[in-house]
Amino acid sequence: MLIPYQARSLRVGLLLLSAVALLVSFMVSVAFGQYAVPLQSVWTSFFHYDPNSIDHVVVHTTRLSRAVVAVAVGSALAVSGVLMQTLTRNPLASPAIFGVNAGAVFFIVLFAQFFSVSELNDYLWIAFFGAALAGALVYGLGAMGHDGLSPVRIVLAGAAISALFVAFTQGLLVIGQEGLDSVLFWIAGSVSGRELDVVMPVLPYLGGALLAALVLAPHINILLSGDDVAKGLGQNTLLLKVALSVLIIGLAGASVALAGNIGFIGLVIPHMVRAFVGNDHKWLIPLAAIWGASLLLLSDVLSRFVLLPEEVPIGVVTALIGTPFFIYLARKGRKHG
Repeated sequence: MLIPYQARSLRVGLLLLSAVALLVSFMVSVAFGQYAVPLQSVWTSFFHYDPNSIDHVVVHTTRLSRAVVAVAVGSALAVSGVLMQTLTRNPLASPAIFGVNAGAVFFIVLFAQFFSVSELNDYLWIAFFGAALAGALVYGLGAMGHDGLSPVRIVLAGAAISALFVAFTQGLLVIGQEGLDSVLFWIAGSVSGRELDVVMPVLPYLGGALLAALVLAPHINILLSGDDVAKGLGQNTLLLKVALSVLIIGLAGASVALAGNIGFIGLVIPHMVRAFVGNDHKWLIPLAAIWGASLLLLSDVLSRFVLLPEEVPIGVVTALIGTPFFIYLARKGRKHG
């Protein structure tokens, strides 16, 4: 058994190693694609940009913004998954599985089709509303019954609400087929097609939410002991749960506004990180953010080569990774149930 300072040293080492892996993943994402850019050119483009260099232009006009979006969205989805699994005490919880992403996508498509909304900041608030509505519906349906909120009931409620919003979205596409190309981005999920100057205003929202989650980490650890114990230790459990709900909606909604419906990052990453650091959220949250960003960066790189010369939507790649993991967790839960 490791003594405390040894465990801390291992976790610090893991955090540093993960940060290095994230940096490598970022450079790989910027360098590789149908047009490969040498790593040396990638590096020099950051510090000595030459507008006459094709490599530098490719990095700054397409690859860099794409990688920044992948880092932001991957970290946000992973941390929202951590918070959602903690809040619901359900290992199968994630924004995609609980219908939060589907609700955000539906309202974005609705406003894009009928109200000609095109600004990312507008999409952000629309996505927040859709995510909040879907989350409230799932929680309400999952809490119905004499025994209150149960893991099985909330998963079923999430599947039902997700299917409902997906059906609504498909109905909108049938009605407004002329706008199909403009909304496929939100349905399939993609980190491309975003200019860096458009993305930058959204990053403070995500950064603030991630920082708030990290600040709340000690209180979340106490909440894991149960509501009665947490209240006995002076925690305002109701306020904490409301704060976690707001953070989940903010992180998931901003992710959908930036990149559309990307699933399974919020399900897979928390379980991977817990295998190394347990349930201590002071380590779980930052590591989940780093690993989620790295996984989405590498998924984006893979999406460029799966079906050359076309690109596969990144949501398809994450689904291929996450679906077997979801089945494994469901079977594992069934055996323990």
